[in-house]
Amino acid sequence: MARNYLRTITDMERYYYGAGSNMGFHYSGSELLKADAPMLSTTAGTYQAIYGRKVWSQLNQEFNAFSILPKKPWDRSGWRVVTARPDSSKGGGIAENGTLPDTTKPVFQHIAAKPKTIAHTFDMSETAIFLNDKDDGLGDIRSVLKEEMGKHHAEEINKMLLQDKGTAAGNDYESLDRVTTGDTAATNDIYSIDRSGNSWSLAEHNENSGTDRTLSLDHLDDIFQKIWVRGGNPKVILTGYDTLMRIQQLLQSQQRFMEEKRVTPTFNGVKGVPGVEAGFIVATYNGVPIIPSKDVQPDTISRMYFLDTDYLHFSVAKPTQYFESGIETGDPFAINRLGQEGLYRTMGEVWTTFFGGHGSIRDLK
Repeated sequence: MARNYLRTITDMERYYYGAGSNMGFHYSGSELLKADAPMLSTTAGTYQAIYGRKVWSQLNQEFNAFSILPKKPWDRSGWRVVTARPDSSKGGGIAENGTLPDTTKPVFQHIAAKPKTIAHTFDMSETAIFLNDKDDGLGDIRSVLKEEMGKHHAEEINKMLLQDKGTAAGNDYESLDRVTTGDTAATNDIYSIDRSGNSWSLAEHNENSGTDRTLSLDHLDDIFQKIWVRGGNPKVILTGYDTLMRIQQLLQSQQRFMEEKRVTPTFNGVKGVPGVEAGFIVATYNGVPIIPSKDVQPDTISRMYFLDTDYLHFSVAKPTQYFESGIETGDPFAINRLGQEGLYRTMGEVWTTFFGGHGSIRDLK
């Protein structure tokens, strides 16, 4: 009897797979047969990836140029500037009991600007809204699109602010590349000013007639000096990430180190902030923070803009606002279909009240 007990795995295999009766030893063949059709993760109908409702953006949507501009309410549609000093040939010295010198005066000119509207819209169907809240959908697709389109709206404004000087603004906002140019070509006229006949409307510049040259610290020192002589004092340097790295390499090769400053873009531009919990750390040159943006115009490497934000701001006629209409908000007749539409809108314009307070370095490699 004892020998009929199931004592080993082999005994069990023989018993259940027919290797002789009464556990005799007439067993032949494999102990366990391997399945020919295994259940795999790729087997149809048995597995489906759950992607989840979090959407991870693969895009760099920074908008640093727009962030660093001070924002001021639109309270008028133009400004006056002094474009020339009083006539210095009139002198000022008077002989004893002499007559007073002839009168003189500075030259004034007015500049006009109109607010421009930038808008971006998006829409979705009622069915898409419903299904995305089921199964493995995005969830609240309205919120997802609202967030992503808000970033897109700001990013597109950022690109406008950094368009090449030769691109007329048209319905877009004026660009910092145009504000900071010293080029008198007609394509660079701004605010209806003929820059070829009005040298006061030209910013300071360091360039090389379109031929790129290796960036050096002498270029930075030169533009600072020119702006200081004109009466400006840059508060921020805007450039690309590539040029920022080149400046760091230059300083390291000369065993000099870039001072760092903790700053934060605020409603009124870039401000230094105390403490270690607020803002972010950026490099500086001559104590001026260097802010990078991916949209700065490149030659071989990105140009550099030196901005005195005491004389440069974004004049806000209507701040960025979000509007939505459609079936989800109870008014499908407004869009004449069963869906939902969203809109971001910003109205304003870039203003500078002193061109000489700004400058640029171009033609770099």
